[in-house]
Amino acid sequence: MEESIMTKAQDMLNNPFVNKGTAFTMEERRELGLVGMLPAQVQTIEEQATQNYAQYLSKESGLEKRHFLMELFNENRTLFFYLMGQHVAEFMPVVYDPVVADSIEQYNEIYVNPQNAAFLSIDHPEDIEATLKNAAAGRDIRLVVVTDAEGILGMGDWGVNGVDIAIGKLMVYTAAAGIDPSQVLPVSIDAGTNNETLMNDPLYLGNKHARVTGDKYYDFVDGFVQSTKSLFPELLLHWEDFGRSNAANILEKYQNDITTFNDDIQGTGIVVLAGILGALSITKGSIADQTIVTYGAGTAGVGIANQIMDEMKRAGVSEEDARKRFFLVDKQGLLFDDTEDLTPGQKEFTHKRSEFANADELTTLEAVVTAVQPTVMIGTSTQPGTFTKEIVQDMASYVERPIIFPLSNPTKLAEAKAEDLIEWTDGKALVATGIPADNVEYKGVTYQIGQANNALMYPGLGFGIIASTSSRVNGEILSQASHALGGIVDTTAVGAAVLPPVTHLAEFSQTIAEVVAQSVVDQKLNKEAITDVKKAVADMKWTPKY
Repeated sequence: MEESIMTKAQDMLNNPFVNKGTAFTMEERRELGLVGMLPAQVQTIEEQATQNYAQYLSKESGLEKRHFLMELFNENRTLFFYLMGQHVAEFMPVVYDPVVADSIEQYNEIYVNPQNAAFLSIDHPEDIEATLKNAAAGRDIRLVVVTDAEGILGMGDWGVNGVDIAIGKLMVYTAAAGIDPSQVLPVSIDAGTNNETLMNDPLYLGNKHARVTGDKYYDFVDGFVQSTKSLFPELLLHWEDFGRSNAANILEKYQNDITTFNDDIQGTGIVVLAGILGALSITKGSIADQTIVTYGAGTAGVGIANQIMDEMKRAGVSEEDARKRFFLVDKQGLLFDDTEDLTPGQKEFTHKRSEFANADELTTLEAVVTAVQPTVMIGTSTQPGTFTKEIVQDMASYVERPIIFPLSNPTKLAEAKAEDLIEWTDGKALVATGIPADNVEYKGVTYQIGQANNALMYPGLGFGIIASTSSRVNGEILSQASHALGGIVDTTAVGAAVLPPVTHLAEFSQTIAEVVAQSVVDQKLNKEAITDVKKAVADMKWTPKY
């Protein structure tokens, strides 16, 4: 009997979803068998947060700060999210991008805890359902973020180490929108890795063989999807950092069958669209009149193009005319219909060589910008410094307020720095970056730099989808979410950002969630009856308190 009480007490202290640590009251300690297992002082959550924040500040590097926060996350979810809620803008780049990149690179060396993730091995498809059940541990899972880590940020293939991306994404979901952390599940699909560094690392924790491709891979993914449908009927399935050869295929196969979206394809696209809409609200321009150059035609670049094109069509532009306004540039240069090794997504945006007198010369970004005179230039190339002064000033000579978004991350991979873009265009450029950027002081004006971070969008989007019990995620929902975010920009301020600041993330995530839920109800996609959208969102929201 005593052993059973002791086991129960240890379980309480080791379960991050219910552990309160020193905040357990004396009554709770007696009831749960915790008497004498904690220091005598009963703390409030405010006191615990003050104590932990001081410890956080004592850490010197970003990675040390992240490691401390992850330890707290592993011990006490409520306290972690209470603290993050107080410092969301400060913690965001630590729990997620850019510091998560360092964590992924050193995952093998600093691994201490699986953090309630499900690790699926492609070598054992028979274990998919058991793995998901074990990781869920009886919890009512409403949101899964899954990655196979083939296309991590701008870093490429990082195998099982990429699970940190799924964990970080879910942290932001909860901190920004209030999704119950006990209802989420990070999932790693370990399909092997082609990263030689990992393959040769004796400490690597994943499958030490080349990535599995083809039918075996897709059969495994299908087994995963069917298991989630069976185990978690109210699920939103979020795909993250899959490789360019698989991401679009997977989304296309399942988007009309289950409630799902791919954040790299759709999430990135709607945030960038929101940034463009924010910029156009400053310039009083129309989406229908824009000419877009996307430098980097991978999953993100094509997803962005698709989202902007969809919005152009909603503005009355024909699909044929809309496609003519997009120019995708990849390592081969401008993509033509006869370019070799085009992905299915890239083929939708190619041009004919006959459209240009100098088609054979359009092998560089500089040549393409001169030839097509874009109003919008977006970077998803992971090629640092490629938005050069010459290219930017050339663009600025064609358009009064060039919209320039160097989005590659982490920081070392960005196509340009915000301060350079402002200086090179004499303050005319409307800029958003993929990583946090400080305000730019130029000629007496403070320019606020928006961060085209998917975290501005996916928490509110996902929360609205879950709260409204939507059966699908479609283009209309995504468009409404973009307009909701782009409409938050203060167009009256000199130097205004094209996107709202991360410091107000919780506020506008709520707005986006309500707009998304209303779109679901308007389209009759909700599985359960909803008469009051705002109430449905409010009732679903989790707050970190004991």
